[in-house]
Amino acid sequence: MASLLLSSLYFTSQKPSSFTSSLRFSFGAPTESRFVAPFSIGFRPAKKRNGRIRVSVYSRASPLVFRDLDADDFRHPLDKQNTLLLKAIPGLNEIGRALLAGTMTEQIMLLENIGTSVLVSKDQLPELHKMIIEAAGILNIEPPDLYVRQSPVPNAYTLAISGKKPFVVIHTSLVELLTRNELQAVLAHELGHLKCDHGVWLTFANLLTLGAYTIPGLGGFIAQTLEEQLFRWLRAAELTCDRAALLVAQDPKVVISVLMKLAGGCPSMADQLNVDAFLEQARSYDKASSSPIGYYIRNAQTRQLSHPLPVLRAREIDEWSRSIDYRSLLKRATQMSAVENV
Repeated sequence: MASLLLSSLYFTSQKPSSFTSSLRFSFGAPTESRFVAPFSIGFRPAKKRNGRIRVSVYSRASPLVFRDLDADDFRHPLDKQNTLLLKAIPGLNEIGRALLAGTMTEQIMLLENIGTSVLVSKDQLPELHKMIIEAAGILNIEPPDLYVRQSPVPNAYTLAISGKKPFVVIHTSLVELLTRNELQAVLAHELGHLKCDHGVWLTFANLLTLGAYTIPGLGGFIAQTLEEQLFRWLRAAELTCDRAALLVAQDPKVVISVLMKLAGGCPSMADQLNVDAFLEQARSYDKASSSPIGYYIRNAQTRQLSHPLPVLRAREIDEWSRSIDYRSLLKRATQMSAVENV
């Protein structure tokens, strides 16, 4: 495949002005957007000293590893359903490969990210390197490269390019906002997009939607309908990747805390945030939207969002953490060895 940019923390309201920007989508405080980007408690957040980010020492007990984990083992039912619908569209796979082959999009994205970020390695921000290696091992996926990029907007995204190693980019403001375990949960969310091949279907669906606008007369209506269907799939895909984050964090409060901080957190008041209160807020939203009028308003509010509301994502991950499916996965897991955990 050609370049596929998957972002997973923050939402902006800009529309794609080019084909390149239409290949993007994100993961945090939702607004009306189209595929935009620029995806345990107790660890200290990063601090700044002399203008440089200081990452606190990352350490955790040996986590559980899912040796034979398949994407469908944790894929959200709505994600499964909508992915099958995309696969059923005749010729979409072939059209996508033909249109994207040989374009400069992948090279532009690759050079733009590499040229403006710091590549993480054993010798460069080694604790972040350890986090993504460990997360990839837990999810049974090859680890991508990881870059840190200077930005005041908390965000993270993934880029997968045909024939090249995919990479994840995280923003410095995100590093400062989250604890170490929360940050690893974000990395796991990004890995979930790669594990589930979300980028492939995102690109194909974009091509279908953009192509529909060229049909005389009904093109705009068809494209709008397809776009709404695509948004439903994108929201479901984010729920899947939140599950990937839980499989790595192995503590639902870590994942919920990420969502809470992205909705309204700041480093100076992080110690006053309360996960249980945020879950109660989610239940209040469900109650307020349960009436016929509330249901209509809720649908109108979320229909054009590429990501579910943070409170709804928090409730979803809380419920899945107590499900039989999640417990069954934990029973299949094995302890990560000390050698792997280095």
